[in-house]
Amino acid sequence: MLEKIKGPIIIVNYKTYLESTGKNAVELAKKAEKVYKETKVYVGVAPQLAELAEVAKSVAIPVFAQHVDPMKPGGYTGHVLADSVKAAGAIGTLVNHSERQLKLSDIEQIIKIAREHDMVSVVCANNPRVSVAVAALEPDMIAIEPPELIGSGIPVSKAQPDVITGTIKLVREVNKKVVILCGAGISHGEDVAAALKLGTQGVLVASGIVKAKDPYAIIREFADASLK
Repeated sequence: MLEKIKGPIIIVNYKTYLESTGKNAVELAKKAEKVYKETKVYVGVAPQLAELAEVAKSVAIPVFAQHVDPMKPGGYTGHVLADSVKAAGAIGTLVNHSERQLKLSDIEQIIKIAREHDMVSVVCANNPRVSVAVAALEPDMIAIEPPELIGSGIPVSKAQPDVITGTIKLVREVNKKVVILCGAGISHGEDVAAALKLGTQGVLVASGIVKAKDPYAIIREFADASLK
């Protein structure tokens, strides 16, 4: 799937906001799909587990799980299998979001499991050292997200541009191929343009789109900005 994604990518993390829960999950995904059809900019969505299958069957854009656990089938009540989310229609999964942090050994295992299932791993990292450690594990994507800026409306691409450029430099020293995304505080098209100018290949965004008055307009703004 990753080979098919050409150019910038926007991944919308639904988190557990009511605005993206239940029937809202599919409605938001369809707005993202509309933007993809209009611009050909890849817009992926990461709904909650309960809505994942319904979203995946309703749209023709990349759908990601918000999390999978580092285990294979067996007696693990309450855990989430990669097999399960793939069967539901997910093409990949977020890993180690700041709201669902994991040990490095677990991150490594999830990346391995995702690879075995031909799924895209999008690993979140909250500082340069974690980014470099994760890059060495060869995930498909790394999302740089300083946790203090998540949900703040202050984009990391502007507030901490040196963190982005410095992290990219360090990551490229150990991994030339990984796709690098920027997250935290991304709210406007200019934030997306700034992130791409710093050397990233896309953005991971949540409240800036999910809680917007007009999510379609913001997604379209992001896509248009990524094409400039």
